[in-house]
Amino acid sequence: MIPEIPAWAALPATLLLIIGGLLTLVGSIGLLRLPNFFMRIHSVSMGNTLGVGCVLVASMLIASAVAERPVVHELLITLFVVFTAPITAIVLMQAAIRRTKPPRR
Repeated sequence: MIPEIPAWAALPATLLLIIGGLLTLVGSIGLLRLPNFFMRIHSVSMGNTLGVGCVLVASMLIASAVAERPVVHELLITLFVVFTAPITAIVLMQAAIRRTKPPRR
């Protein structure tokens, strides 16, 4: 049996899913199209982080509407993604900078 999703939850969730999908698509296209590593990592970290955040907020909204109570499990996933994605990007950029610098003598 499929639960009824109220319109007050379905409309914002639909918009969030569309926006999240577009942001993730733009970040992924940037990964393919941009010329060097530093530009690529920026597009992926920004676009995909925002896209995943929108999808998780939409999921939290729908789960809360179906359960008829606040469901915040996705909030923990959102916080984890928002905090770890920039840190991972910084570490990857530092490794790339060290790799492209000429060795010291």
